[in-house]
Amino acid sequence: MRSRSFLELLRKELRELAASRSYWLLLLIVGALVGHAFITSTSLYAEASGAGGGPAALSQGLSPLSGIVVPTFGAYDLAATLLFPFVVIRLIAVERESGALMLMLQAPPSFRAVIAAKGVALLLGWCTALVPGGVALIWWRAVGGHLHGPEVALVVAGHLLRGIVTIGVGAAAGALASSAASAAIVALAVTLGSWALDYAAAARGGVLQTFAAYTPATALRVFEQGELRASTAVMLALIGMCGLAIAAEWLRIGRTLIRRSVGVGVVVAVAAVLAVGASQLRASADLSEDQRSSFSLADEAALKDIREPLVVTAYLAAEDPRLTDLERGVWSKLRRTLPDVRTVYAAKGRSGLFEKPADHYGEVWYALGNKRAMTRSATEEIVLETIYEVAGIPAPTSRDGATYPGYPLATTPQHVSLVFFILWPLAIAAAWWWLRRRKTGSRLNSSHA
Repeated sequence: MRSRSFLELLRKELRELAASRSYWLLLLIVGALVGHAFITSTSLYAEASGAGGGPAALSQGLSPLSGIVVPTFGAYDLAATLLFPFVVIRLIAVERESGALMLMLQAPPSFRAVIAAKGVALLLGWCTALVPGGVALIWWRAVGGHLHGPEVALVVAGHLLRGIVTIGVGAAAGALASSAASAAIVALAVTLGSWALDYAAAARGGVLQTFAAYTPATALRVFEQGELRASTAVMLALIGMCGLAIAAEWLRIGRTLIRRSVGVGVVVAVAAVLAVGASQLRASADLSEDQRSSFSLADEAALKDIREPLVVTAYLAAEDPRLTDLERGVWSKLRRTLPDVRTVYAAKGRSGLFEKPADHYGEVWYALGNKRAMTRSATEEIVLETIYEVAGIPAPTSRDGATYPGYPLATTPQHVSLVFFILWPLAIAAAWWWLRRRKTGSRLNSSHA
């Protein structure tokens, strides 16, 4: 009976979603955004592959993940930031503004089940919005393009989790704010806050960088690099569920303000404890075909002999490009391979121009126990040689592995504009008209009855 009741709630929420003009507008705009991104990325990829008689790039540098999949699905990050929150807020806040919320609170199903049904309906709606991206990838394969299934699935999963975060933030904003307009401002403020945190972390590093690792933009980059990181995936899902739980507690308008506030506080406290646990998860997997987030097999085998914590002390300012290269390159791989890597940012300034003592600026020290060594290089081979020296283990004599072949393709899909800018809007308009006609017909039949 409970499952049947939940399915009825889900059908009701799906009908509410289908009646939302903002959702149909989202579908229209997403098709155009994906179409533009796909046309741009395939054109650039063809040029890099030597289309039109131009010079071709090295084939090893032509990855469909970076050249096609990531930029095409990048349109969804924009949609999840600026469009999807309005759909979420409308579905959460409309019943409170219309007065239907009081009736829902008195209905037999649990109110948590009502909010859960809204969350599932919104997630299904977001999955439907991913259809244009799927069409683009199918088209790419049809013209002879290469796709590696695991890395494509990981990018899609990343955008699904990005949608879950938006659902949670939008639900909490729609519940806490007094109106849909105020909720939209709150959701936008949260987005701007995450951008500010990313900027501050890039400028200062340290503790801020730890928190910024779980902002939607930064977390999405992990998936786009082909790395499945358990802590990132769990944290994004936790943010979404926490937002829905906050909405479920705050929308119980029959309770006193103090009781609702306590309920929200309990949700936030439980989520904080779970977030601390999620941040300690170290499980990860490199699903990219070119293994861009991994060392060579020989290096990984050698590094597994290191059991002590590796302490990295960097005299590099946050805005120094060498620090960025190290963070996104060799240090990221070290954190995946070694059991304990601790980073100390010794430089205090942002640019490094006025660091004292100036003669230490640019140094990066690697310490294991009482042994330490320094290098100024950001090159992977030199950093690994330094770590092997400190650990007292021999460096691998050979790092030969499977060479990524690259997949050049000098062909661009034809008639893409026709599909994404004409046929897709027509299909959306036809679906909207059919659903409205069906809804009107059901109303007439019920009135006659």
